[in-house]
Amino acid sequence: MSGGSQSTPVPEKLTRELRQSTSLAASFFRAAAARLGMTVTDLQVMDILENTGPSTAGQLADITGLTTGAITGMLNRLEEAGLVRRERDPNDGRKVIVRLAKDKDEWHKIGSIFASLGQAWNELASDYDDEQISLFLEFLTRLNVISRKEVIRLQEAPSSEGEIFSAPLLDLKSGRLIVSPGISLLTLRTTEGMAELYQARFKGLVPDVKARDGVVTIRYPRRLLGLGGEQRTAQVTLSTTIPWQIVIQGGASQVIAELAHLNLASLDLKGGLNSIHLDLPIPSGMVPIRISGGASEIIVRRPAGAAARVHLKGWASHFIFDDQVFSDMGNNVWLQSPGFDPAAPYHDIEVLSSASQVIITSG
Repeated sequence: MSGGSQSTPVPEKLTRELRQSTSLAASFFRAAAARLGMTVTDLQVMDILENTGPSTAGQLADITGLTTGAITGMLNRLEEAGLVRRERDPNDGRKVIVRLAKDKDEWHKIGSIFASLGQAWNELASDYDDEQISLFLEFLTRLNVISRKEVIRLQEAPSSEGEIFSAPLLDLKSGRLIVSPGISLLTLRTTEGMAELYQARFKGLVPDVKARDGVVTIRYPRRLLGLGGEQRTAQVTLSTTIPWQIVIQGGASQVIAELAHLNLASLDLKGGLNSIHLDLPIPSGMVPIRISGGASEIIVRRPAGAAARVHLKGWASHFIFDDQVFSDMGNNVWLQSPGFDPAAPYHDIEVLSSASQVIITSG
C-alpha cells in the first residue's frame, strides 16, 4: 500500500451520492414547478398520482406529510385547473378517490417534463444487465422503506421537555375541545383559577394544536403508509370559568377525564376506544354524554345525588347502573336514577357502542 492518503471508502462515497441524488430530486421539482407555474407540493401530488395511481385525500396527506385540510385546499385548486378529478369510490361510497385528469391538455405539459426524465433513466438502465438491475431495484426498495421511516421520525419528534401549549382566556364565554384520532392516552383535567383557556403537554408525537375563538383543536397526523411510531400521550387542562363542549374523535387506547369541577355542556366520544374513565361534574342542566364506536371498558362516575338517565343502544356483557347489576344487557334499554325529574339538571348518558363492561355510578 502506498504511503499517500487513503481513498474515501465505498460506503461513504455511496452515502454522498445518495444525498446528492435526494438534493437534485428536490431541485428538479422546484425547477419543474417554476416552469409550470405551480407550487412544489402541487407538483409532488401530481407525481404521486402518476406513480401510484388514484388515491384518497387521506393517503396523499400520509405520503406528503401535509394535513388533510391543506391537501383538500390543494385538490380544490388542482381540480379547478382541470388537472385532477374527484370521484366516489365505487366500492365504498363514503370515500372520495382522486385521480389525474390525463385527458386534459393541462396534463400533457406536466407529463412531458417527467417523460424526458423517465427516458433518460431508461437509457441509463440499458447499460446494465438484468442481474444488476434486480440488485439495484432491491436496494432502492429497501432505501424507500428507510426514507419513509425517517419521515415518520421527523414528524413524530417529541417536544422539548416541559413545553406547554396554551391560549389566553380573554373574555371568551364558552370553549370547545376537539381531539382527533391517533392517541394512545388522553388525560383531561381541570384547574380552578387558571388564567389560560387551556394548557396541554404532549409526549411522543407533537400534534397540530390550534386555538381560535374558544375552539381548541388537537389534531394528530396520520401515520405514514401505516408504519409505526412511538406512543402518543396528551394531558390537557381546561379552564373551569366557562362551559365546555368536548369532542373526542376516537382511535384512542385510553381516555381519562377528571372533570369534577368543569362546567360541562356536552361530551361526545366517537370511534373505537379501549378504556374510558369519566368523572363527571354536577350538571347545571341537561348534559348530553354520548359514547359510540365500541370500547372494552366504560366507567362513568358522577357526584352523589346527581341525577342521570341512561340509554343503552349497544350491548354490554356486564352492566352496572348505581345499585343495579345486569348481565348481557342491551338492545335499546332505558334506565334512570331514583326520583329522576327531567325538569331538573341531569346527565343524559347514551351508550351507542358495545362493551365488555359498563359501569355508571354515583358517589
